[in-house]
Amino acid sequence: MDKPYLLGIDIGTSACKVAVFDREGTVAAAASKDYPVYYPKEGWAEQNPVEWWEAVCKAIHKALEKGNIQAKDIAGVGIDGQSWSAIAIDKNGEVLANTPIWMDTRAQSICDRLNEEIGADAIFKVAGNSLQPSYTTAKILWYKENMPEIYGKIYKILQSNSYIAFCLTGAVTQELSQGYGLHCFDMREGKWDEEMCGRLGIPMDFLPEIVNCDTVVGTVTEKAAEECGLCPGTPVVAGGLDAACGTLGAGVIHPGETQEQGGQAGGMSICIDTYKADPRLILGYHVVPGQWLLQGGTTGGGGVMRWFEHEFAGYEREMEKKTGSSSLDQLNAIAAAVAPGCDGLVFLPYMAGERSPIWNPEAKGVFYGLDFSKTKGHMVRACMEGVALSLRHNLEVAGEAGAQVQVLRAMGGSANSLLWTQIKSDITGKPIVVPSSDTATTLGAALLAGVGVGFYKDYEEAVSLTVKETRRHEPNPEYEAIYDKTYETYLQLYEHLKDMMKKS
Repeated sequence: MDKPYLLGIDIGTSACKVAVFDREGTVAAAASKDYPVYYPKEGWAEQNPVEWWEAVCKAIHKALEKGNIQAKDIAGVGIDGQSWSAIAIDKNGEVLANTPIWMDTRAQSICDRLNEEIGADAIFKVAGNSLQPSYTTAKILWYKENMPEIYGKIYKILQSNSYIAFCLTGAVTQELSQGYGLHCFDMREGKWDEEMCGRLGIPMDFLPEIVNCDTVVGTVTEKAAEECGLCPGTPVVAGGLDAACGTLGAGVIHPGETQEQGGQAGGMSICIDTYKADPRLILGYHVVPGQWLLQGGTTGGGGVMRWFEHEFAGYEREMEKKTGSSSLDQLNAIAAAVAPGCDGLVFLPYMAGERSPIWNPEAKGVFYGLDFSKTKGHMVRACMEGVALSLRHNLEVAGEAGAQVQVLRAMGGSANSLLWTQIKSDITGKPIVVPSSDTATTLGAALLAGVGVGFYKDYEEAVSLTVKETRRHEPNPEYEAIYDKTYETYLQLYEHLKDMMKKS
C-alpha cells in the first residue's frame, strides 16, 4: 500500500491524544498534549476549543517526529471526541465562547422547564434520551437566555470531533454518533426532527448536515497543514464520539458485544441492532453503520484515581523518585493488600454529580464506613470498588431494558490496572477481556478513516487485523456474596443521602 499509516486523534477531557497506526493496528508513534478544564462557577465545567486545536497541532508534530514518520505516508485521519459539546462558531468559523462540557450542569433549570412544558415523555419519544443538563440541547438554550450577544452571532453548533474536522478541512459537519447530544435528533431515523427543533426553540440553521462517521468530509487544507504538520490533501473522515470509537477500537461491532470504559469517565457501551431506549441510560448510534449503543455514562471513572493520586499521593510521588515505581502502581499495591469489600468501607463515586442511571447533578462523592482501622489502602480500593459498583448499576438497568451482556471488553487507562479490572469482573460477575487498552479510542478513530478511504474493505477486516486480546479476567465466585452485600449498601447509601445532597 503506497500510504502505510492511519492517524487517529482523540479529544479527551484532560488531553488530546494522537496515534499513528499501521495496517495491523500497531502503534507506530503516539503523543499527547493536555489542556485545562475551567470551573468558573459551581456546576460549570468548560473548555476552550481553540486550545484543543493547538494541542492537536503540537501532538501531531510530536508524534510524527518521534516515529520518524513522513506526513505523506498518512492515508487518512479519523477524529473522536468527548460528548455533548456546544461549540458556537460564527460565519467566519471563529469560536464565540468556551463550550460547556459533559460535566457541566448549569442548565438544570432549563431542562426542568422544558420537561414540564413539552413533556419529558414527548422529548424521550423522539430523542431516546431523557433531557438532562449534561447534553448539548440545554447548553444551546443557556446561550440564548444568558449570552444573547453570543447567541445572536451563532452560525453553527459543533461537537468536539466536528470542530477539529472543521479546523483540518473547513467542512462544517455533524456525524451520527454525536447526534444523541441533541433532543431534536430522531434516534430511530438518524435525522433532525424539525418539529421538535421548533418546540425546543433550537433553530434548524444551527445544525450541520448529518453524515456517516466514516464519510470523508474533506481534505487537510494548506492553512491547516502549515499549523499541524500533515500534508495538504490528506483525507479526513467525520469521526465520532470517543466512547463509540473506543467501542470500535475494543473490537465491539456485533450485537451483544460490550465495551467497558475506563477513561476519565466510566460506564459501558452495549452494541444493539434494534432500538432499545431507557430514560435511565444513554442511547446513541454506534460509529459502525446499522448499530446503536446503549450506554451507561458515569462521572466517576479513571478520573477518581487521578483525583485521589493528585490529592493524597504526595508520599508515593516522593517514593517514585527513589524507586522508579509510579505513584499509581504504589497505590495499586496498597489497595491489593486490602480484602474485597474493604472491610465495610464503601465509596459513592459521584465526583461531578452523576449521570446514568441516577441523573443527579447534585449527587456527591461519599466515603462510608471510615474508622481508625481504615488505611489509605482501604480508601484506594474503595475508590476502585465504587467505580465498579456504578458499572454494575448501569449493567443491571441495561438488563432491565432488554440488553443482555455476556462479556465486557475493557478500554482506557484504568484497564492497565490488573487489580481494578479484576475488581470490576468480580463486582459485575462478568468476564472482562482487555485488548490494547491505551490505544482503543484513537485506534477506533483511525479505523473509521481506514474504512472511509478504503484502507480496509469493511469493519470485519479492520477489527480482525488490528484488535488483539492481551488478557482475560474471570469473576471470582468466592467474592460474590461479599460484593452483593457491598452493592446493596451502595444502593441504600444513595437512596438515604440523595435528599441531603440537594442544594439548600
